[in-house]
Amino acid sequence: MDIRRSILWVIFTASVIFLYNSWLRSHGEAGLFGQAPSVTASAPAAAGSGVPSALASAASGAPGAPGAAAPAGSASAPAVLTDVRTDLLDLKISSRGASVVYAGLLKYKSQEDTSQRMVLFDDTPSRTYVAQSGLVGGQFPNHETPMTLVPGPLDMGSANTLTVSFASPVEGGLQLTRSFTFHRGSYAIDVRDTIVNKGEAAVQPQLYLQIVRDDDNPSKGTHFYHTFYGAALYDSSAKFQKFEFKDFHDQAKTIQAGDGWAAVVQQYFATAWLPQPFQGSREFYLRKLPGGLFATGVMLHLPKIAPGAQEQAEQKLFVGPELQGQVEGLAPGFELVRDYGWVTIIAKPLFWVLEQVHRLLGNWGWSIIGLTILLKLAFFPLTAASYRSMARMKAVGPRMTALRERHKDDPQALNAAMVEMYRKEKINPLGGCLPVVIQIPVFIALYWVLLSSVELRGAPWLGWIHDLSAKDPFYVLPLVMTGTSFLQVKLNPTPPDPMQARMMWIMPLAFSVMFFFFPAGLVLYWLTNNIFSIAQQWFINRKMGVPEFSSVK
Repeated sequence: MDIRRSILWVIFTASVIFLYNSWLRSHGEAGLFGQAPSVTASAPAAAGSGVPSALASAASGAPGAPGAAAPAGSASAPAVLTDVRTDLLDLKISSRGASVVYAGLLKYKSQEDTSQRMVLFDDTPSRTYVAQSGLVGGQFPNHETPMTLVPGPLDMGSANTLTVSFASPVEGGLQLTRSFTFHRGSYAIDVRDTIVNKGEAAVQPQLYLQIVRDDDNPSKGTHFYHTFYGAALYDSSAKFQKFEFKDFHDQAKTIQAGDGWAAVVQQYFATAWLPQPFQGSREFYLRKLPGGLFATGVMLHLPKIAPGAQEQAEQKLFVGPELQGQVEGLAPGFELVRDYGWVTIIAKPLFWVLEQVHRLLGNWGWSIIGLTILLKLAFFPLTAASYRSMARMKAVGPRMTALRERHKDDPQALNAAMVEMYRKEKINPLGGCLPVVIQIPVFIALYWVLLSSVELRGAPWLGWIHDLSAKDPFYVLPLVMTGTSFLQVKLNPTPPDPMQARMMWIMPLAFSVMFFFFPAGLVLYWLTNNIFSIAQQWFINRKMGVPEFSSVK
């Protein structure tokens, strides 16, 4: 039985399915492999204001209605923007609720316009992406409340830390003071909310932390690959969950949790609220807001505050690139925003090796080549066995063709003759395929490492390649890679079945089309892999005395 033909068709069919799945996702449709995880409960949204409702389990006795929006007239006060600058961030904080409404990354350029810096948070007529927080459970200060800047420095300068504070008026008996502390070399901002009860009754407010943004995906990708963009939640029980904005509904969806964080992620960058451990409960929520906006947040159930007493809540606000050194250790599971999917267990050590190679070579392009060579050396015994098997198949190719001609009208006799020939020549028809199958998870993991690593964004290699995360502007690498793919086909044994032989020549062309749109770093990896595979296969063919190249049929 010609097992190789069956395997070839399985690989080709699987490739078509994955390509179609990527095409669906790039057009905003549901993929072929299921929807995002469903959430477990629902709660009503506050009407129109963007202020979320209090938890259903909130203690009674707070003045005002639970989940009430901002006090009348508070939203009408003109907002004043405060410019804050650190060594990494250029921020604007609005006096309305002390919301972060602009965040420019000083070390990163915009992908669309390299003369402009990369912007995450922004609040303009054409774009909304902001970090908000406030209190609910009564007529308490929230993200609509006018707040006053506490006098102090606004530029980090040569200092290692910078603290900027805002204070609210007393509303519902509570005064809220929010302090942002910035640290040199860090994209994580310490946020401390100090809540003072200046009323005459004990109250138990709840603190919400949310990120609100529109559904304009900044990572366009191509029809041939898709990177996730949407909300991400993490807690110790459900672990890492992702939700596309199109899956948000008109009613808020909530998830009970004892810990964890909420984030909005896109290719290379993330923003997140990371609440620090505390005694109260919390709920995550996902909300669709008016105007095509979406809120991703977490609600914290604070302890009861007696008259004259105060309570503090501490959290971190992350806004920046998904650099390995920045996301690790901030909160449990936060490193998962560098989303490698189901191959994370392989991808993380692969990136570690790539990073070590980069420390030696100092260039990410050469580091990709170095890592590819290391992988080729690690898999050398497997690939050598595969190429030896293919060389044996190539050597018996003429005899295989003769058998097919002799038994063309008797498939059973043909299969029996082929099995006997394999036995005499000590050929395993699967010998050339199994070693390759074993390597597939590693190659997929490396694909996601190169597609998801912000370290490659804006990183040059040589000559015309100025950004390994962007496609080759002159398509030189894809063209050379296409040529090496055809050369590999010539080195392989020619299938005796004419249709199968034609497919062997069509498949490299079909796959090569994708690489014209892939980031240059990915194409460089495949090109390097092809070149060393060709060298290894050519050497083994010569050593075993079989013709180096197959003829085109």
